Order: sequence, then C-alpha cells, then structure tokens
Amino acid sequence: MVRQIPHRPGAPQVMAPDAEHAEPPPDAAAPEPEDETEDEAELIDGEAGHGHGTKAVIAALLANFAVAAAKFVGFLVTGSSSMLAESVHSVADSGNQGLLLLGGRRAKKAADEEHPFGYGRERYFWGFVVALVLFTLGSLFAIYEGLHKIEHPEDVKSPIWAVGILGFALIAEGLSFRTALKEAARLKGDASYWQFIRRSKTPELPVVLLEDFGALIGLVLAMGGVGLSVALDDGRWDGYGTLSIGILLGLIAIVLVVEMKSLLIGESASRKDMEAMRAAIEIEPEVIRVIHLRAEHIGPEELLVGAKVEFLHELTVVEVAQAIDRVERNIRANVHAARVIYLEPDVHRDHRATGGYVAEHQGHIDRHDPDYATITGQHRAIDVDDDIWAP
Repeated sequence: MVRQIPHRPGAPQVMAPDAEHAEPPPDAAAPEPEDETEDEAELIDGEAGHGHGTKAVIAALLANFAVAAAKFVGFLVTGSSSMLAESVHSVADSGNQGLLLLGGRRAKKAADEEHPFGYGRERYFWGFVVALVLFTLGSLFAIYEGLHKIEHPEDVKSPIWAVGILGFALIAEGLSFRTALKEAARLKGDASYWQFIRRSKTPELPVVLLEDFGALIGLVLAMGGVGLSVALDDGRWDGYGTLSIGILLGLIAIVLVVEMKSLLIGESASRKDMEAMRAAIEIEPEVIRVIHLRAEHIGPEELLVGAKVEFLHELTVVEVAQAIDRVERNIRANVHAARVIYLEPDVHRDHRATGGYVAEHQGHIDRHDPDYATITGQHRAIDVDDDIWAP
C-alpha cells in the first residue's frame, strides 16, 4: 500500500509506503535502524529482471536453425556464394542466440565475495561476444567469399532452388522478426525502435532486432545477387550480393560493439528515474538537500544508487538512520530497479564555509571527525596492512 505525497511543481510524482509514514504512538519505542534490506538481498539472489527478450531469443534460435539447414542444402545444390554466406550467417546467428541464453542464465548466479553486486553485467559481456562473432564469422567470411567469387565467377546452378529456399528463409526470419518487434513494442513506450535499441539496458532484444533485420536485408541482397547473376549470365553478381551481405553484417556488428561497450562500462539510470529518486529523497521532511546523486546499472533492471544527503542538523544518529531507511523505501517504491542503495549523511560545503559547522561545535573540531579534512584542509594519515592483498 502506498500513498501519494504532495510535491513541488515540476517534480516527478512520488509515492511512499503508508506504513512508513504513519505516526507512531507516543509511548512506542523507536525502531532499530536496518542493516540490510530485503530488496538488497533480492539482488544477492540474482533473480531480478531476467525475463525480457527470452521469447524473442528462442524464436530467433529456432528460426535460424531451420534456415541454416535450408540455406546449406541450397548452397550444395546451386553452388551460390550468396547461399553459402547466408548459411554461415544463419549458423553464426544460431550460435549468438545460444550465447545470449547462456548470458541470461549466468547472470542469475548469486553474488559472492568476488562479485558482491552479482553477475548482472555478464549479460552485457555475452552480448559483446555476439557482436564479435557476427563480425568475424559472419562479416569477414562473407566479404572474403564475395571477393573470391568476383575474381573467379561461376554460374549459379538450379536458380529455382535458390529462390525457393531464400523465400522460405524470408518467411521464417520474418516470423522471428515479428516476435522480436512485438516484445520490443511492450517495452519501448513512445520511443522509436532505433531509440529503444540505443537506450535499452537489456541486451537480448536489441541484438535479436538487429540480427533479424540484418537477416531479412541479407536475404533480399542474396536473392538480388542470384537473380541478377542468372538474368545477366554473369556470376560476378552473385559475388557482389555476397560482398554486400558481408558489409551489412559488419555495420550491424559495429553498432552492437558500440552499444555493448557502453553497457559494459556502466550506464547511468534514465533521466526520469534520476528525477524520481531525487524527489523520493527530498520528500522527507528531515532532508535539507541532496548534495549529489549517482546511479549506475549493474544489470538490465538493477541499479546501484549512491547519494550524499544533508539532513536536519539537530537530528540524533538514530533519527538520521531511521530517515535514511524511509528514504530508501521511498526510492524503491518509485524506482523498482534500485536494488542496492547507499546514502551518506553529509554537510554541504556552503554550510561549512559560513562557519556554521564550527559554531555548532563551539569551535571544537574533532580530529576523528569525517569532515576534519574538509574543514581544516589537513588529511589524516591512514595505516594500511602490508598483507591487505594477501589471498
């Protein structure tokens, strides 16, 4: 149960759990601050948000298996290099879908000492491997085969077989592409499909969309190469079709490499989510201001959130801890991807610069105070154990 909280004009709509904002009885004992929330434990279990795109991946895998077999038979019958390039393309796509499923499975592994925030980014790694496979096994092979066929042209045998098999492949790939489009349409909102591919934090659907789109264009190029080769009685056109397929696959691979690299490095939360999290913090009456807020995806639907927040200075440590717990629940109620949240109470530099901090402490500054370095400009020495890196 959540309730809507009044907010300032222009701020995102923020909801907060009713129970957390209910006034406690006058004689009620103060609740103990929480050490770790159940939401953080969910991340440790590794089961958050791994379903999107699986249906599209499986549909593409089944389609590519069938199409690869048909194309290879077509190559044996016709001797067309375009058919061979498309056969290798479909084999590479089949392997890629297998890699995406493997990445989704491995990303569900529970967090451990070496990977305390889980394995969510493993999905991005396997998406990056998919791009490399598409470039090497698909693009480079097709470019090589196309250049070879242009230098040593051969007539296409049994062109009717080639056209028939390519037509079957177009239908199979079209059905797979339609499944991917339907999956993406549920998630993209008002964004275009290209914007969805650029902004999506889930690697599977963008990869399948690009691969299926490339497969359809590649089939049209292969059909054009075979058709022109027969119509003009010039085997070089088959090579030109193969070369075009290789260039197309290379361009798609480059787009995937760029997108997967960005996700692997770590992308921030969307602007909408950042505004919602800031509003969820500032809505609490104990909060003076958000000094800074950072959020990064550690998985497609998993955010690591860190913020420095200035609270009312008269609060006790326990009251600050309770306020932090409420803020964390506010954030999770409004941004479900916020799995791990770290909030640090701090004092804004403007307050320190005016001498307010020193005045509050009657001119005494504790050398062990966390803000000692900021106030005095001096830094405490830190002793590090020589064996800190020992296994």
